[in-house]
Amino acid sequence: MSARETALNVLIACRKNGAWSNGVLKEYARRDRLDSRDSALTARLCYGVMQNRNYLDFYLAQLLTGRIKDLHPVVRDILHIGLYQIYQMDKIPESAAVNESVELSKKYCKNQRAAGLVNGVLRNAVRTKDTLKEPVSYEDKYSHPGELINLLKAYVGKERLEPMLQANNAIAPLTAQVNTLKITAEALQTQLANEGVMAEMHPWLENCLILSGTGNMEQLPSFKEGLFYVQDPAAKLSILCAELRPGDRVLDCCAAPGGKSFAAAVAMQGQGSITSCDIYEHKTELIARGAERLGFDLITAKQHSATEFDSQWEEKMDAVIADVPCSGLGIIRKKPDIRYKDLKEMAELPALQREILDNVSRYVRPGGLLLYSTCTLVRAENEDVVAEFLRTHPDFTTEPLPLGAPFPKNESGMLTLVPGEYDTDGFFICRLRRKQ
Repeated sequence: MSARETALNVLIACRKNGAWSNGVLKEYARRDRLDSRDSALTARLCYGVMQNRNYLDFYLAQLLTGRIKDLHPVVRDILHIGLYQIYQMDKIPESAAVNESVELSKKYCKNQRAAGLVNGVLRNAVRTKDTLKEPVSYEDKYSHPGELINLLKAYVGKERLEPMLQANNAIAPLTAQVNTLKITAEALQTQLANEGVMAEMHPWLENCLILSGTGNMEQLPSFKEGLFYVQDPAAKLSILCAELRPGDRVLDCCAAPGGKSFAAAVAMQGQGSITSCDIYEHKTELIARGAERLGFDLITAKQHSATEFDSQWEEKMDAVIADVPCSGLGIIRKKPDIRYKDLKEMAELPALQREILDNVSRYVRPGGLLLYSTCTLVRAENEDVVAEFLRTHPDFTTEPLPLGAPFPKNESGMLTLVPGEYDTDGFFICRLRRKQ
C-alpha cells in the first residue's frame, strides 16, 4: 500500500470515527507495513492536511465549479491530499500528486465521475498556482476555527497570536532527553551519528538533543539500550522546576506515557522511589516498559485514579507531580485535530482538575512540593484552578520557579509557555509548597 493511500485511510478513520490522528497513524503504518520513508510521507500528508484544512478549502473553493459542501467526503479528502502536495511540498512532482490522487479516487469512490473531477481540479491547481486569491483571515490562513482563535487571543493577546498560530502549523522538532545515568549528551550525539542520525544540542535545555533522520526510532541501538527518551522541552522543564533530589519519595499521579517520571528518575540520579500512576492498565504497562528500557528500577507503575484517595500515601510524599488531563490546546502542532474539538467540552475540565489537585495534595508531606501542570493555555484550567486551590488550601503557597536562561526571573511560581516563543509545546507550570 502506498503512503498516500495509508494517509487517506487515516483521514477517513479520523473523520468517521473521531479517532486521534497520531494513534491511527501509528496503527495504520504498522498495518500497511510502510518503510521509514513512506511512514514519514504518510505522517507529513496526514498532519499537513489536518493543519491546513481551511487553507486548502480556501483554494478549493476557487478551483471548483460547484460547492465544497456538495463534495463526497472521501473526494474532499483526496483533493486535500493532492492540493497539500501541490501547494506545500516542493519536493513532490506535481504530476505525481495529480496522478496518485486520481488513482485513489478510482479505488475509493463509487461515482465514476469522481476521478475526472479530481483530475480536473488538481490540474487546474497546477495551472493556476500562484495566481489565485490568497487567504487573509487567520481562520483561512492558519486553519483554526474562529471560536478557538478568539479564545486564544483573549489569553495571549493580539501581538502573540499570529506567531502562535504559525507555530501550531509548524513541524515539531523531535527532542530526545539524554539518560545521563547511562551516557553523556556528547557521547550519545556521537553514537547517534554512527547510527546515521543527526543530533544537535538543544539551544537552552541541557542534556537535550534535537534529532533528525531517525527512521524507525525504536529500532535504533541507542533507543533499545535506553540511552534516551522522547520528551518536549516544556515537560522536562516542569520537572526541573520541582528540583527533585536523590532519595526523594515521589508520586506522579497522571503519569502516562511516563516522560515526567523518567525525567524525575534522572533528576534523582536513580535514587529514591517514584510511583507512576494512570487510570488505564495498558498505559501503566507502557510506563513500566519504558522504565525497564531506561534502567529505572526506582519507578513502580500502578493503575490508580488520581481522583481516588489512597490512605497509604497520606502525607508521605516529598513531591507530587500532577500533570492533569486538560484541553490540550498547547499541543496543537503535535495533535492538529485538537483544534477542531468542540470547545464546550472543555467546560467540565476545571472541575476535574480541581478535584485531582484537592485529592493528591493530601499526599504531600509538610514542607513537601506539589507541581501542577497542563499542556493548555486556557486560564480557566491554569491560573484559575491554582487560585481556587490556594483559596481552599491555606496550608499551600506558590514558590518562585528556578528558571535559568532564556527565561526571565520568576516570582509568581507560575509560567505559561506559548508556542512560537521558545520552540516548545504550550505548557503551564505551577510550583506549590506545603507549609511545615
